[in-house]
Amino acid sequence: MPHESISVFDMFKIGVGPSSSHTLGPWRAALACLEQIKKQGPLSNVKSIKILLYGSLAKTGRGHGTDIAIYMGLTGEDPVTIDVNSITPKISSIRSKRALLLDGTTSIAFDPDLDLEFLVKDCLSFHPNGLSFLVELKNGNSWCDTYFSIGGGFIVKEGQLPNRKDEIDLPFPINTAHDLLHWCMKGLSISDVVLENETSWRSEAKTREGVWQIWNTMKECIYRGCKTDGDLPGGLEVHRRAFALNKKLLKNQPYKDFDQWLELIKSGGHQFNYILDWVSCFALAVNEENASFGRVVTAPTNGAAGVIPAVLLYFIAFCDGYSEEKIIRFLLTASEVGSIFKKGATISAAMGGCQAEIGVSSAMAAAALTELMGGTQRQSLMAAEIAMEHHLGLTCDPIGGLVQVPCIERNTMGAIKAITASQLALQSSPDFAKVSLDKVIKTMWDTALDMNSKYKETSDGGLAINIPISLPEC
Repeated sequence: MPHESISVFDMFKIGVGPSSSHTLGPWRAALACLEQIKKQGPLSNVKSIKILLYGSLAKTGRGHGTDIAIYMGLTGEDPVTIDVNSITPKISSIRSKRALLLDGTTSIAFDPDLDLEFLVKDCLSFHPNGLSFLVELKNGNSWCDTYFSIGGGFIVKEGQLPNRKDEIDLPFPINTAHDLLHWCMKGLSISDVVLENETSWRSEAKTREGVWQIWNTMKECIYRGCKTDGDLPGGLEVHRRAFALNKKLLKNQPYKDFDQWLELIKSGGHQFNYILDWVSCFALAVNEENASFGRVVTAPTNGAAGVIPAVLLYFIAFCDGYSEEKIIRFLLTASEVGSIFKKGATISAAMGGCQAEIGVSSAMAAAALTELMGGTQRQSLMAAEIAMEHHLGLTCDPIGGLVQVPCIERNTMGAIKAITASQLALQSSPDFAKVSLDKVIKTMWDTALDMNSKYKETSDGGLAINIPISLPEC
């Protein structure tokens, strides 16, 4: 079997919430469509663009901001660098003027109520997250490009295989946890293996710089979420909790920046309840930012973006792990575990339910924490196995199609399970004859295939239909 090459920067992407598959993926698809249009000639040749959303994108697209993401992509905005405070006024302008500024330069007539359709009864066969762009030129020519958002911000164009970077000859090719353990037997840690593989794409210095940027984005997201009060957008009237919890735990002590805030947290002690509350606060902060179209890192998805930052900040605050080297190694190890799940199963809730998002992120965090706490390579993979084993079958049933209930709280659960899984692994002698990470990944995929589609990010089952709500029209 050919080895699929996935970089740490494929697993961790800087973007905008609330969903990697329903927001970031469609945003990237719109940018890809825009590039195709530009290859055909001047943008002034475009007469109209219509967008069709299928399957899960159609059913929960409004709550996930799929339409907003597509508009931003067609206007040429980059999800990595856009000022998130500019999104709302830009969308208001599109809706009021009934016009879209292609690539930020060329205005075309565009009515959001007519030119973007949510085809809730239609689903394309390749993947539940399908979207098509119908482009008509002024000379009468037209074409249709179809893309699939396959989870974690990854996209595939219809008729094309995913970009697997197969042309890269990695020194340590890996598809499975068994492969990874094989290379680790040469005396390398998991993060050593990943760092060496990353040099196939760029210098070690560039990798370290990029991973440090990933951490800084996570850090800023947590810090911002803990300082922001109010209700989350979307009409569900969910109030932010990280703000009040942060104030309560700090007993209203003032602070001026992240480092001072962190010192206050560390000075509060190591009582079990205190640490537990902070881990929950960290996770809540990230996913409340995510639900508010804030800047987040897919880890490996937006809906599960709070687990890894929460566990990493737990390590920094309560395990004395605030060093650049340790933080980088944490993220490198986590990324490799996530890539193995993507290769052997899925990281898309539309394909596998929430086990594919919170479960995977918890496994990633558990393995990374275990390595940094002095665990062996086998113990790290055991921790990942334990974390996923106890997320198997977790459904995705967002109320109102919003990434809020139960999604935000699930990040706190995933973070706590990751820490518990790590502790169990550190106190154990791994016996892979019983349950291996690869067997759990296969089981997760089997479970995904058996899971009813109404529990796969469609809002057709579970809490989504048992909690009566009335959301405003977008």
